[in-house]
Amino acid sequence: MNKPVLDIKDVPSPLQWVTLSLQHLFAMFGATILVPYLVGLSPAMALISSGLGTLAFLIITKWQVPAYLGSSFAFISPIIAAKAAGGPGAAMIGSFLAGLVYGVVALIIKKAGYRWIMSLLPPVVVGPVIIVIGLGLANVAVGMAMNGPDGKYNLTYFSVALVTLAATIICSIFSRGLFSLVPVLAGIIVGYVYALIIGVVDLSKVAKAKLFEMPDFLLPGIDYPIHLTGQIVLLMVPVAVVTLSEHIGHQLVLSKVVGRDYIKNPGLHRSILGDGTATMISALIGGPPKTTYGENIGVLAITRVYSVYVLAGAAVLAIIFGFVGKITALISSIPTPVMGGVSILLFGIIASSGLRMLVDSKVDFGDKRNLVISSVILVIGIGGAILKVSETFQIQGMALAAIIGVILNLILPGRPPVNENMFELEENNDHVA
Repeated sequence: MNKPVLDIKDVPSPLQWVTLSLQHLFAMFGATILVPYLVGLSPAMALISSGLGTLAFLIITKWQVPAYLGSSFAFISPIIAAKAAGGPGAAMIGSFLAGLVYGVVALIIKKAGYRWIMSLLPPVVVGPVIIVIGLGLANVAVGMAMNGPDGKYNLTYFSVALVTLAATIICSIFSRGLFSLVPVLAGIIVGYVYALIIGVVDLSKVAKAKLFEMPDFLLPGIDYPIHLTGQIVLLMVPVAVVTLSEHIGHQLVLSKVVGRDYIKNPGLHRSILGDGTATMISALIGGPPKTTYGENIGVLAITRVYSVYVLAGAAVLAIIFGFVGKITALISSIPTPVMGGVSILLFGIIASSGLRMLVDSKVDFGDKRNLVISSVILVIGIGGAILKVSETFQIQGMALAAIIGVILNLILPGRPPVNENMFELEENNDHVA
């Protein structure tokens, strides 16, 4: 096992601390601000809530799990649908409930162990649902890339998206070391500069913005009434099925990177509770739901700096950035095609990661059972099917696909047993990038 440069409880020197924390901030920055940009929430609140959520996660996991929590892409479509049904407040209430589901699952895992959840969420269910997350957003990415402010095809805007996409791909493929972990941020910067050169960036709000200003908090009972409906529940809560599986996957990878079994100590129930608490904190102040970030796990693998204090430093910096008015205004000035350009790659990567899960798990599509489950999930999810019981009680898209996938997995004959070795660390504990 490679010897860590800084182990879990090691405290870096002040200069090291700031530098290493900034690396983690940059790694999560592009993806974290993209989610609120797409769903119409405040980027500043996304940064603040990610910092607060990460600190809560570190505390709940007893300062043993070095992870950063950023905005979750799985909730993009549900948030947009919830906002359309009941405004931003509805999306926040739904997000809070999804976080509450994490708490319930954590409690069950503490009492009954953790293997049952992987029996409920095997790769043949989760892989296709992840594919649905990516491909279901494909039209959003392409629309942002091609269309101007009037909603019609605009070649100038499309050129901005293509330049952004090219820069993101080049950085992802040809960069080495830490730079290979921030392709989204690099693409946004290059695309922004190009858009600035051709005159499609409006900097007036940046000039008017104060250096420090209060971000747009969205508080329950103050900025919106607390009103729970069945539609909100069915739009948001089922997505926890996907994000729980994503969380477990990240914990397994992180265990291999750091050389500790986080499934057993501090326990999967603690990390799931930390993730859910972060999502609930975010919902209470107006940020998007949270999830552990693979980008930051990549930073840990390359730097071999596992100190939780470095992750805590990144969280504090994210909170500070959220109160810097100039930074918030600069983020808001990013043209739509720039975000469209990075979204084309990012959403495609999400879909491809679902395919990778199926391949890595060796799901046999010669087995009709697997073929039926994955096929139904893909068509219902990407096709946007809706189960409408009434105008206020309906399940749609990805949520419906996930629920049907779980049901099919439970009722169809031939369900394979959970791999008993899937939670065990590899014998040599090799670090993975």
